Amino acid sequence: MEYMGIDRDRLHFSWVSSAEASKFITVVKEVTASVKALGPATKFVKDRRQVS
Repeated sequence: MEYMGIDRDRLHFSWVSSAEASKFITVVKEVTASVKALGPATKFVKDRRQVS
């Protein structure tokens, strides 16, 4: 992901069953808070390189 300009801290994976609504809410709140704390993304790669 870093190659594409995405910080590791902005990508989260979690397994939540459809029966775990409270866990889903907790995970979403934690991920949202951690990404907001990072601020705007500044490493996003905007240029496209030509491939020969």
